[in-house]
Amino acid sequence: MAARRELTFLLAEPERRLLRAIAARLPRWVTSDGLTVLGMAGALGTGAGYALSTLSTVWLWAASALLAVNWLGDSLDGTLARVRRAERRRYGYYLDHIVDAFSTAAIGAGIGLSPYVDLGVALMGVLAYLILSINIYLESQAFGVFRLGYSRIGPTEARIVLVAANVALAVSGPSAGVVPVATGAAAALVIGMFVLVGVRIGRNLSELARLEPPPAPAPLPPTVAPRSPRPARLRTLLLPPTAQTRGAGGPSA
Repeated sequence: MAARRELTFLLAEPERRLLRAIAARLPRWVTSDGLTVLGMAGALGTGAGYALSTLSTVWLWAASALLAVNWLGDSLDGTLARVRRAERRRYGYYLDHIVDAFSTAAIGAGIGLSPYVDLGVALMGVLAYLILSINIYLESQAFGVFRLGYSRIGPTEARIVLVAANVALAVSGPSAGVVPVATGAAAALVIGMFVLVGVRIGRNLSELARLEPPPAPAPLPPTVAPRSPRPARLRTLLLPPTAQTRGAGGPSA
């Protein structure tokens, strides 16, 4: 939204320059919304390519090419709006991140439907990535800084890792020894993602606790000493005379 963008991942600066150069040369009929649709189509195609790799390793090459399409649409839509000074901050923020969630689910499900990675591990990877993303969105509201990425790893680096894995799997083929290696590597990556987000959440809570320490406890209201009961003799003396006569009783009949 109005949060300051802070890009710290490895390829952030060269990617920013490349995207601005592309955006400045695009024809006017290319719009940010059209690029968002292109990025979503690339994600759906990537997931389909992974799923179809059960038929042939050629589909892994297709998945890699469609990951590039996904990168282009997903990364360029916001840049184009900024270059043309046509930003719609709330609209763009909402649309970009909801599309990212569906794109992540599509790619992760496709990986799980491939013959290389167990579906459960792939879906845990989707869960971990969504938690990482949600934490970034919460940080932008809590700290006013939008940190796209974790340490030196961002979405672009994640796509490059996937492309490299696709090339390795396409070259080696779906042999019996490849599947446990690929699943093990994916599981290790998922565990690493959970560790990353856990550490960052801990740091965030520590910083927020420093910025907003708990308030001092309110002083307790003064206690009132309980009234001591009056002695029986004193109560008798305070009673009206008629009550004292009734209490003493009359002559027996």
